[in-house]
Amino acid sequence: MLTALYAALLYGATLMLVVGTALKVRQYFRAPAPLKIPTTPAPLTQSGVAWRMAREIVVFESLFKSSKWTWLFGWSFHFALLLVLMRHARYFQSPVWDIVVLIQPIGTYAGFVMLLALGGLWARRWLVDRVRYISTPSDHLMLLLLLCIAASGLVMRFVAHTDIIAVKAFVLGLLRLSPEDLPADPALLVHLALVALLMLVFPISKLLHAPGIFFSPTRNQADNAREARHISAWASASDKR
Repeated sequence: MLTALYAALLYGATLMLVVGTALKVRQYFRAPAPLKIPTTPAPLTQSGVAWRMAREIVVFESLFKSSKWTWLFGWSFHFALLLVLMRHARYFQSPVWDIVVLIQPIGTYAGFVMLLALGGLWARRWLVDRVRYISTPSDHLMLLLLLCIAASGLVMRFVAHTDIIAVKAFVLGLLRLSPEDLPADPALLVHLALVALLMLVFPISKLLHAPGIFFSPTRNQADNAREARHISAWASASDKR
């Protein structure tokens, strides 16, 4: 019963994550951009826009210029999350890729960086007046959810060890649509339930800034209003009618 319950939960959460995110991306893609509004100083060419987007995605350039402390916590969290996700890739692979094997020791301690960075971001929500003023309950709950996921993962690694071989068999069984028995360890069950909850709320939360950054007109437009007239697809369709 436990295996069937968690298998159904994870299948449903995955479906919600994929379909919900795809629908939101479709909505972003179809949203009109009637004005040229790149944040200046902005690149003048599309190649410059691509380079700017790359810097924004990899090093959070605008956040670095805005607030060094927020950048430190934010970038550290995202980089640590990447390492943790790469470490978890071993549960989905057989045999495991060499790069995933090499990342295991680093990914283990990246969990502590992730936890500390989330703590810093949450403290900012309480301690910085202007940030506290615009923070909503969902902002706090999302940070709390991420903190609990990181903490429960570290508990499994360093406190209440679980049978990772059985966990991998369960995950590979999910991929084959034939789940194996899931260990009934409390820390593991809490961790998986929290991850499933995160997947369920992702498409309706502010975490959608991950794909949304690619559709931000302040970042994805070139500052060439003097050289070329900007006519959005939405405006062009209206003219034809």
